[in-house]
Amino acid sequence: MIKIANNAGFCFGVRRGADTVEELIKNKTQGEVICTLGKLIHNEKYNEYLEKSGVFVLEVDKINEVFENAKNGAKTTVVTRTHGVEADIQTILEKCAEECDSFKVVDCTCPYVKKIHKIAGENSGENQIFILIGQKEHPEVKSIISYAKNESHVFLNGEELEEYLKSAYYENKELIMAAQTTQKLSEWKKCQKIIKKYCTNAKIFDTICSVTEKRQTEAEKISRECDVMFVIGGKDSSNTSKLAQVCSKHCEKTFWIQTSADIQFDKIGDAKNIGITAGASTPDSLIQEVKETMSEIMEESFAELFAKECEENKAKAKIYTGATVTGTVMSISENEIRLDLGAKVTGVITRDQITENNDAKLAQMFNIGDEVEASVISVSDRDGIAILSKKKVDNVKNWKKIVEYAQSGETVNAKITEAIKGGLVADIDGVRVFIPASMSGVAKDADLSVLAGTVQEVKIVEVKDERRKVIASIKAVLREKAKAEKEAFWNKIEEGMVIEGPVKSLTSYGAFVDLGGVDGLVHITELSWRRVKHPSEVVNVGDVIKVFVKAVDKENKRVSLGYKTDDQNPWNIFKSQYAQGDVCEVKIVGITSFGAFAQIVPGVDGLVHISQIADQKIESIADLLKVGEVKEAKIVSIDDENKKVSLSIRALLPVNEEAAEEVAEEVAQEAEATEEIAE
Repeated sequence: MIKIANNAGFCFGVRRGADTVEELIKNKTQGEVICTLGKLIHNEKYNEYLEKSGVFVLEVDKINEVFENAKNGAKTTVVTRTHGVEADIQTILEKCAEECDSFKVVDCTCPYVKKIHKIAGENSGENQIFILIGQKEHPEVKSIISYAKNESHVFLNGEELEEYLKSAYYENKELIMAAQTTQKLSEWKKCQKIIKKYCTNAKIFDTICSVTEKRQTEAEKISRECDVMFVIGGKDSSNTSKLAQVCSKHCEKTFWIQTSADIQFDKIGDAKNIGITAGASTPDSLIQEVKETMSEIMEESFAELFAKECEENKAKAKIYTGATVTGTVMSISENEIRLDLGAKVTGVITRDQITENNDAKLAQMFNIGDEVEASVISVSDRDGIAILSKKKVDNVKNWKKIVEYAQSGETVNAKITEAIKGGLVADIDGVRVFIPASMSGVAKDADLSVLAGTVQEVKIVEVKDERRKVIASIKAVLREKAKAEKEAFWNKIEEGMVIEGPVKSLTSYGAFVDLGGVDGLVHITELSWRRVKHPSEVVNVGDVIKVFVKAVDKENKRVSLGYKTDDQNPWNIFKSQYAQGDVCEVKIVGITSFGAFAQIVPGVDGLVHISQIADQKIESIADLLKVGEVKEAKIVSIDDENKKVSLSIRALLPVNEEAAEEVAEEVAQEAEATEEIAE
């Protein structure tokens, strides 16, 4: 018995790349040059087929040469490999395409690899270390790591990762870890345990391709059940190597072959159960070739199996109500398009089965020769017409996307179409989505209609296939962003930093300032150099102010801030404007038995001693000075250490020697007694 793994052979990304190139070959014009930047996939047989079809492999150092030929009129198409190319090379290709209409770039990078490019680019900031588990020299790994902006490392396995984590210095840095799409599952799980042991808050992205995961799981199951296991794939294929390792654990007779010519029949023995799986770059033809060879050995009629498969394929290709067909656009009118279905009937798709937009111009949506996939609504053999619906196929595809978004946890854009009771209605790729009010990110009982017509980032949180019901959340995205902002904040915050932010709230003891996802406290004593009874005397909610970090408590997640600065210090202002001996206008702010206090500048008062008020003996200071009165006074001394100023009004009066002598004797004794009080 022969068991072939359902997930064997071309994965989605490879098949997409292969189909794209084969379509280019099919539509190739005379003199057109088609080339792949590096070998398209890890399979020599398939690459030989491409070479025979006129597709040659372009090396990086030859890009300029091909570009020059394109500028001279040679139509050229460069296809990037499924493993992706380095960021700088991608930039060069795109620039060439912009500069020359004859130079076209077709990006066949696997979407899963593209996703890791994005992860590497967005998670390799100044205080981050990006770690990739994979084979350092593998093309996919080279392309991924090229998108990392700062420090990055590639480790083959858990041992290399642990050796790095033991010796490296990464304090106050965030560790981010991802995996090559074809990484072995068991090794990836081991790496996750290791990084969590050394860094509890590491960010881990599960980037192993879901098809790879299924392929490895299925290979493990089949290898347990079979006497002989064949793993088909190129010798430089990473995912095929992983498959061979998985199968070898459970089936002693596991053979890694590239074609049926590599089968060593003398080593198979009298096997009754043979399993076949294949790497992501193995064409179906090679799998069938091995199956046919083994069928002959086991006296199984492969011809019958092949005939059966052909009949099944013919049945699938038959045009019947409910079938999905692909046709080529042969005519376009205002209200319908017609397709060549390669059969005796012509496919017709009316406007209402193409789009909901009544203003759409079909001539702008389609071109003659375009391939269109549609569902058969009805067939009339008599009229030779098949009525089709593109919307039905689009709905199925779009629904699959929604399910994929939900499974991956990916953030997607949603167009908010209307606000209804209890929430919002949104559109994601043509699928109706409901966002409950509690997940809208809008405050409770607030007006949801403010979001109508906007595009919001959401996460799919629930999908019900049977009812085609989808629930999404804006709040989940906002929460993740807030969490990321907080993590970034605590990674970079340091004492002495100057930050600008809005005043979020006021309390009796201070003001809270939003520092970007985290609130910091400016204590009331740090708001002003003068004494204030409430923070509202200095700032208001909503004011954007510049503060500096006085202290950081990362353990308890607290930040103490300062607002008042040296240039606001009243004493510094006073010293910048006045010096000893200067004459200034002062305002009497208080009267005591030993003298009067006068404000020189807001926040700085000077003492006019009773002996410095007049040139004669004073019975009552209140008879000469009143609170609020403005006088001219001379600065007679400045005590910097104790921040005290002595003033004299008498020094500015005309000299009266007789009166001065009388006063001097009487106040001599008073001066000594009142000095301590003034202090």
